[in-house]
Amino acid sequence: MTSPFLADAQARMKKALDHTLHEFSNIHTGKASPVMVESVMVESYGSMMRIKDCAAISTPDSRQIVIQPWDKGTLQSIVKGIQIANIGLNPRVDGSVVRIGLPEMSKERRQEFVKIAQRYAEEGRVQVRNVRRDVLEAVKKAKLPEDEAKRVEKDIQTATDKSIAEINTHLAAKEKDLLTVG
Repeated sequence: MTSPFLADAQARMKKALDHTLHEFSNIHTGKASPVMVESVMVESYGSMMRIKDCAAISTPDSRQIVIQPWDKGTLQSIVKGIQIANIGLNPRVDGSVVRIGLPEMSKERRQEFVKIAQRYAEEGRVQVRNVRRDVLEAVKKAKLPEDEAKRVEKDIQTATDKSIAEINTHLAAKEKDLLTVG
């Protein structure tokens, strides 16, 4: 039987891991990906919405993103939204679509992205450790029998180690991806 403390810790650690992976997905590796722009907010019909909610996003090749709005009237809003988002992309209108060409990344730029990924990973590890600390405090306050408390603490430490190892694995993959030219 899983203790409610362990279940809580695992759920919160998973959130920390998911958040870290989401941050990793926002670091572009020089390869075009719809993820790079899909959550950029644009003004459409008087309200703000994500690009993926008002346009089709495709990557015809590894150096280009093409955004085809469902309503041609939103072309300029999409360009403006991408520029305002300040994500280092330079959109241009090409007929009825927005094209974004990705420049070749320099070695320095790749190293910069690796540092950002490492920072996100460390933030994720800190979040996981904070969850561990909070849950262990709750275990102490619950005044469980000593043997049960020890077992729960051990399980929480195991969950912590597993979450941190998973963050490290994803970081290593992201670093490899960022440093691979091609």
